[in-house]
Amino acid sequence: MSSTPFPERHRSSAHDSVTPVGTASGERGSSAAELPALHAQLVVFAREIGSLYQAERARSRELDAALEDMREMYIATMTSLASVVEAKDATTRGHLERTHRYGLALAERVDPDLAARPEVGYGFFLHDIGKVGVPESVLCKPGPLDDEEWVIMRQHPAIGAEIVSPIRFLAGAVEIVRTHHERWDGAGYPRGLRGQDIPLAARIFAIADSFDAMTSDRPYRAALPIERALDEISDGAGAQFDPDVARAFLDLVDDEGLPPGEFETRVAV
Repeated sequence: MSSTPFPERHRSSAHDSVTPVGTASGERGSSAAELPALHAQLVVFAREIGSLYQAERARSRELDAALEDMREMYIATMTSLASVVEAKDATTRGHLERTHRYGLALAERVDPDLAARPEVGYGFFLHDIGKVGVPESVLCKPGPLDDEEWVIMRQHPAIGAEIVSPIRFLAGAVEIVRTHHERWDGAGYPRGLRGQDIPLAARIFAIADSFDAMTSDRPYRAALPIERALDEISDGAGAQFDPDVARAFLDLVDDEGLPPGEFETRVAV
């Protein structure tokens, strides 16, 4: 009986996987030759990126300068407009500067971080800018306003907010302008906000504004003595004014030992 031999399995030999020496060395030589060209391309690319970065930085600086110029122009325009409104009524001359100073001095006592925000100072100074929309017959009336005139006068915070709101960097000032005549007990205007719903900056400014009004001459009454005005602030705590802010104002006057018009503050418009 004859047997058929099993076929021999394929056996790899060293010759099957060996790459010719000449081919491998040729590839390495080709790669080495390309390195200088690749390096040169990377250097050019890096220089172009650097040039683009420098150009973008220059553009950014120019844009920042243009925005700052525009910002200053807006502030100058708003400040001039507010001053024109104030100049219409001789009895309120100096009111903007004094209330701005009182308000920031009190804000530093209540919340230094709030006082350091530029838009808060802008809001204090521009608080009455809406009076540009109030007829002079009402604004400059030499006597108390009647009911119909008060309806007109009470529109000025909303008008002022409409004037200021389109200017983006004054966004933090808008609610000060709009709400500085709100009362802690909800009986203020234009929205009848109550308590903590009134922005803190507006609660602070309400006291500065009222104090200056009480201690300034009006056509229909003489200025109150400072001590009498302080009593009015104290009596109004919890009704017209935020009681904590009112207490801070009275403490500020006691600690300074000076009329509030003499207070110094590091923050200015």
